[in-house]
Amino acid sequence: MPAPRKFTEEMRERAKRMVREARQQEPGLSVNAACKRIGPQLGITPDTLRGWFRQAQVDDGEAPGTTTTESEEIRRLRRENAELRRANEILKTASAFFAAAELDRHIR
Repeated sequence: MPAPRKFTEEMRERAKRMVREARQQEPGLSVNAACKRIGPQLGITPDTLRGWFRQAQVDDGEAPGTTTTESEEIRRLRRENAELRRANEILKTASAFFAAAELDRHIR
């Protein structure tokens, strides 16, 4: 089970909005500078805020990358794939066991 989230979704949205607004007010302001300025005001480390902001840009189509929805789908498919591989191995083992038992029965 994942660890509980330290920040609420509302806090994350507010922080991302504040970074976006700061960059609009000062066109030359970098994402790093905006995060360094706003993060401490909200009690969020600049690196965490920068990650949220970059992911929001990807999700909004402003930057290339894997969206949150795509990441969740990939994670789900990988789990499903691993489960199917385990089931396939179990079936192969069972098949070999029963085939050997059938051969043993015919030899006697």
